[in-house]
Amino acid sequence: MGKLERITVTMPEEMAAKLRAAVASGEYATTSEIVREALRDWSDEQERKEAALARLRAMIDEADAGPSYPAEQVFAEIRALVAEQATQYRSGDK
Repeated sequence: MGKLERITVTMPEEMAAKLRAAVASGEYATTSEIVREALRDWSDEQERKEAALARLRAMIDEADAGPSYPAEQVFAEIRALVAEQATQYRSGDK
């Protein structure tokens, strides 16, 4: 761990009581330890969100670079495929 910096955090009484209870139970040595763990978890979650967003943006860029088709054409092809599958299902040709 690098250089430590003291900061003040204001929180509702219920949260502060939970911190003190976790220390009193021996689960954590100090309230600072709890806050550091919470910040590490938060930081990890932020990194996961940023990575997921980057993947989504890459997928959008890939889709934008690819071919596009008129929606009505796509839906017509889907309707035809569903109709064909329904006909096969009804005739027992699964």
